[in-house]
Amino acid sequence: MNYELIIVRFGEITIKGRNRNRFETMLLDQIKVALKSLPSLEYVRSYARVYIHLNGASYEKAADRLKDIYGIASFSPVIRSEHGLEQIREHSLQLIRRLDNAPETFKVSVHRGWKQYPHDSIEMNHLVGAHILRNTPGLKVDVRQPEVELKIDIQHEAAYVYCENVKGAGGFPLGMNGKGMLLLSGGIDSPVAGWMAMKQGLRIEAVHFHSYPFTSEQAKEKVITLARRLAYYGGKFRLHLVPFTEVQTAIAQSGNDSLIITLMRRAMLKITERLAEQNGALAIVTGDSLGQVASQTLGSMNAIGRAASLPLLRPLVMTDKMDIIGLAKRIGTYETSILPFEDCCTLFVPKSPATNPSVKQVEKIEAELGEPYSRLIEEAIAGTEIMDLRESAEDEERKSEAKTAPEDDWF
Repeated sequence: MNYELIIVRFGEITIKGRNRNRFETMLLDQIKVALKSLPSLEYVRSYARVYIHLNGASYEKAADRLKDIYGIASFSPVIRSEHGLEQIREHSLQLIRRLDNAPETFKVSVHRGWKQYPHDSIEMNHLVGAHILRNTPGLKVDVRQPEVELKIDIQHEAAYVYCENVKGAGGFPLGMNGKGMLLLSGGIDSPVAGWMAMKQGLRIEAVHFHSYPFTSEQAKEKVITLARRLAYYGGKFRLHLVPFTEVQTAIAQSGNDSLIITLMRRAMLKITERLAEQNGALAIVTGDSLGQVASQTLGSMNAIGRAASLPLLRPLVMTDKMDIIGLAKRIGTYETSILPFEDCCTLFVPKSPATNPSVKQVEKIEAELGEPYSRLIEEAIAGTEIMDLRESAEDEERKSEAKTAPEDDWF
């Protein structure tokens, strides 16, 4: 038995009132782009739904891509049946039998969209349910909490039978809530933060700081691989590679060892904010998780965050490390993140970094560094390399099964 269409249900965008039409149009466009490798598909948009007619295309290929599209709450594979009672009964029975895990309880829910159909919904519930019971030993009806709910939608042209409900990525269509700049390191946290930001409708561009020759080309390639994986979820993806060696060296030589991390991260935010202004972004996204490392104490986040005037979005701020690792494995970034190639965040790290730095003190140090330091910031911005990326075939098939992980993401 082959599925003939897919019912796609929208998520949070259905609550957006007068803007619903724009949001649903945006999501449908993103579905079409994601499924462009299946040219036979046809799309019909309805209220909070999209009906995808497969026309012989593989349901499994379409489903594998649909589950990762932001804004989709769930979807169901559907069998098209002729109107005859026996055809509907037989298709329903076959659908129950082909489930991977045989249920013990079920119920039938019929929606009669075509009101001229000779049997009403309640009657059809009994007629189809009785047929399934007679031909499936051990199966029972439970109308309150069934393991499987068999749904039948009777329309003028045909009856549509389905029972699977595949969970989608949820959230909002990509780009619906504007653009942000993601501070992307080679660690575990920041790619996950980027994925979560995109899930909430934020289109992101990534900013990575490298300190060649202190850091290797392998560390750079590691970040490019992570960016390509994020591109799998967001289509095209822009990566800004910022040369940070001179800025980082100036900070390390300033004689303020305990504040090196604070000063470096403030410099990163200043540079990222300028790049955001140049690229129309209205927020900065980081992988900070409260209390995880010295730079992510409340005092440190306060001192660091004041370096930028744009909103700082921290999707992981209250998230447990093991939960972050679990999500990294699910989205396919974990295996790359744990590769042992150090980035600039591991350089010049003091033995006793400040955990509650004074804002006035760090601002005073920056002022003392003066015009030469400001010029280095400008040169880093001017020297930024831009890469426009798309996902790779390897990213689609990534399996995350690594055994160890670094302690932190940025610092």
